[in-house]
Formats: sequence, C-alpha cells, structure tokens
Amino acid sequence: MKKRYVIRTILVSVGVLILLAGSFVVEQYYRLQVSNFRSKDGKEHSYNIYKGASIDSVLALLDSDYYIGSRHDFYLHKRMLMFNYPEPGHYVFPAQIGDRELIDRLKYGRQTPVNITWNHYVRTREELAGRVTRNIQIDSLTVLQLLDSNEYMAQFGLNKETSRCLFIPNTYQVLWNITPDQLFARMQYEYNRFWNSTRRHKADSIGVTPVEVAIIASIVEGESHNPKEMPIIASLYLNRVHKGMLLQACPTVKYAVGDFKLKRILNRHLAVDNPYNTYKYPGLPPGPIRCPAPETMDMVLNAPKTNYLFMCANPDMSGTHIFSSSFSGHAAAAAEYRQTMDQMQITE
Repeated sequence: MKKRYVIRTILVSVGVLILLAGSFVVEQYYRLQVSNFRSKDGKEHSYNIYKGASIDSVLALLDSDYYIGSRHDFYLHKRMLMFNYPEPGHYVFPAQIGDRELIDRLKYGRQTPVNITWNHYVRTREELAGRVTRNIQIDSLTVLQLLDSNEYMAQFGLNKETSRCLFIPNTYQVLWNITPDQLFARMQYEYNRFWNSTRRHKADSIGVTPVEVAIIASIVEGESHNPKEMPIIASLYLNRVHKGMLLQACPTVKYAVGDFKLKRILNRHLAVDNPYNTYKYPGLPPGPIRCPAPETMDMVLNAPKTNYLFMCANPDMSGTHIFSSSFSGHAAAAAEYRQTMDQMQITE
C-alpha cells in the first residue's frame, strides 16, 4: 500500500513538473514568436531610433504605446538572441509583436522606409531642402549647403543655380537615416531614369539640353497651369530661345524680385538688375525658377511646331492667353489687357 502511494506521489509530481515545464515552454514560445508587446490602442506605432540608443531606452519608448507581457522574458530572449544594441533607423511595429521579430528588426536594422515628397510648386533651394528633409534624419541646412555648393554639384554636371534640376518632383521611398551623399546619389539615379536615351534624343533634336528643358518647363509652369496651353507656351519660348530673343517672361521677373504673388509687372520690376530678369538679360535664366514636374518637361520635349513669339494674358481674365506671331498683334492684346487691369484697379 505504501509502495503504491509513493509511486502515485512520484507520478503526480512528475505530471505537475511536466505541466509546469510545458506551461513555461508554451509561454516562452508565445512571448518569443507571437506576442510580448500589444498595442494599447490596437494600432501600429513608429519610432525613430538614433545612433547610440540603448535597449532600455527603446523599451521605454515602446512602454508608452504597448503593454509588455513580460519584461523578464524579453531580457531572457535578448540574451538568447545575443541582442546587444539597436541599429539606428525608422521602425514601424505592428499592433502585436513577439520578441524575436522585434529583436531581429532592431538587431539587423530592418527598418521601414519613409516617403520624401515635393511637387512643382517648390521654387527656391531653401524650400526644396526643407521639403526633402521633412521625414528623414538629415537636417535641411546640410542639404541646402550641398545645393549651394558649385564644387559638390559639379559631380552631377550641375551648379548652384541648376542644382534643383537633380530633384525631380515625385514621392520616393528612402531610409530615414540615409546620408547626404546617399540622398544625392539616389536623386542622380532618379534623374538618369527620367533622362533616358529617348528623352535625351528628343532634347538634342530640338536643340536644348536636359537642364535647359527644366528651365523652360519651370517658366511654362509659372505662366500657366492650363494643360491645353502649356505645350504652346513651351513652343513659344523655344522659338524665342532659337531666335536669340529676350524671353521677356514675367514669371522670371517675379523670381528675380522675390515676390511670387505679383499680379502686375511694372516698369520698376522690369528694371531689377538680376540675371533671372529675362526682360533685361538675354537667353535663359541661370537656373529653373521652380522644380518643374516631369509632365511639364515632357510638354517641352514634345512641344508643337508654331510660329508664336508673343503671348499676353487674355483680357477676359479667364486665365488663358492670346498668342501672336507678330509684335503688332501682341501689342493690341496687351493694351486691352492693361486697360482691363486699370479698370479693375489692380496695381500689383
């Protein structure tokens, strides 16, 4: 009887130990592979981890957004997976994540790319630098200094004034901790993708360079956002370039003056001594007056053949233009437009 009792006790004890061990193994597996971190609001959360951050500091960040099932298990798994420090980067974690996935991401720097984006409304280098760096670690001053450096931009065949040509408006995915050199190399890659052999051949066929296409496109965008008119405007400025005429483009005067809200260009604006004033200086301005959209550059490349040399805002104030091949026709339209402006008492 006593022997049976001992055996039964041993079996019960062993069973309990097996259950405890099994429970421990199941719990460890769950914490490691399934979930040790559960979002408090049921949503994913993102973090920027800087160089030199510790595991404890990362855990403190997560603690504000996640319920941590077991810190003890996390540190146990950290040691088991030889996780010593997190790689810097931008990380987006799901609403529920296990220790292994969390540790693997941080240990090997498996970060989530971020979007950098800007459009054709970006005019200045300062504005471009601010938009480009909005979601990345690089500060805007660093990018601006490189855009302003003739020496640095020379490696891309550009200079301070044409540096914006490298940054073709779009949305790009990059790593948050991308370096300045990597950023510019990526923009060069995208630039060369756009300026493929077909587009370069088209530019050659109309007697302009890719940079000159961008400059003309930026002026076209300054004149109009009407897709029906923009190719005609591109044709007009190409005609003036090839004839060696002053461009006399009002958007370049606004750029030279530094007032992009001007509604009326006056003689004092035309007298401004600035290389971007195409009423005063012949040829194309030194650089684009904004970052032109890819679609607009294609309009320049595929501009129709016209004999237009002059354009004037339509006196009906519809936002369209009247195009002329002779100065006399242009002068008549311009006089009517000025009269309308006077009647509306628009001074600037």
